[in-house]
Amino acid sequence: MRLGVLDVGSNTVHLLVVDAHPGARPLPAHSHKADLRLAQLLDPAGAIGPEGVDQLIATVRDALQAAEDKGVEDLLPFATSAVREATNADDVLARVRAETGVDLQVLTGEEEARLTFLAVRRWFGWSAGKLLVLDIGGGSLEIAYGMDEEPDAAVSLPLGAGRLTAAWLPEDPPEPGDVRALRRHVRAQIARTVGEFSRLGSPDHVVATSKTFKQLARLGGAARSTEGLYVQRELKRKSLEDWVPQLAAMTVGERSELPGVSEGRAGQLLAGALVAEGAMDLFGVESVEICPWALREGVILRRLDHLPAR
Repeated sequence: MRLGVLDVGSNTVHLLVVDAHPGARPLPAHSHKADLRLAQLLDPAGAIGPEGVDQLIATVRDALQAAEDKGVEDLLPFATSAVREATNADDVLARVRAETGVDLQVLTGEEEARLTFLAVRRWFGWSAGKLLVLDIGGGSLEIAYGMDEEPDAAVSLPLGAGRLTAAWLPEDPPEPGDVRALRRHVRAQIARTVGEFSRLGSPDHVVATSKTFKQLARLGGAARSTEGLYVQRELKRKSLEDWVPQLAAMTVGERSELPGVSEGRAGQLLAGALVAEGAMDLFGVESVEICPWALREGVILRRLDHLPAR
């Protein structure tokens, strides 16, 4: 069947269409993406304002049309931290449902971590052993660890690259004092969780997902996306430590000219790099392998697990 997953995230609204059936690898058929940046549309009270809700509804309608055009039989719509943490989330969800017919399911942070872990486990298989998975989104950082398809530990921290950029790095280029303050904040937040994972033992394989990690790996010399999904890509902590001060000294425009860095993500790349560096350092990780599958694929795989086999 042809499935569509509609991901209303903190940065983008992304429709991924795949051809799939139980026991088979989902094959991407179409991708439709809009840079909405919901996390930056929150007002001082933490609500998504009327203009932001209007934009969200229009974007969901566009995605629905794209899904219909591509013959999607089953649409799996969900929202993550930007909607989850909005003070008017219930009203936003009700308006989206009333005006588009789409019932957005709001995932908890732990659910995000668990579904991303499932996708990574399926990608690498059982031979990868104990996995530690890191995922930096626009609104949150997810960390999960385990041997099976369900992680033994999964947490979500409010350390998304978009959220941190808006709250901590208002200047372009950023003020050195702001960068240091953000670095301290990030590391203090991550350090609180390290003990929960350390007691489970050392991972056999450390994996990172998300656009932020992919772009940082590209800066470190990883293969371009045009070289395909199956090329191994990694990000070394030493490379990241070299790049962080360089990114901190650049304007957003200068960052957007770096290899693999999109104009839309350049503004939040420094915050993402500080989170990635802090996580790798505090967990004692020298390098991470980049996984092309993440949350959207996890949602699809979970849905396929509940379909009857042919």
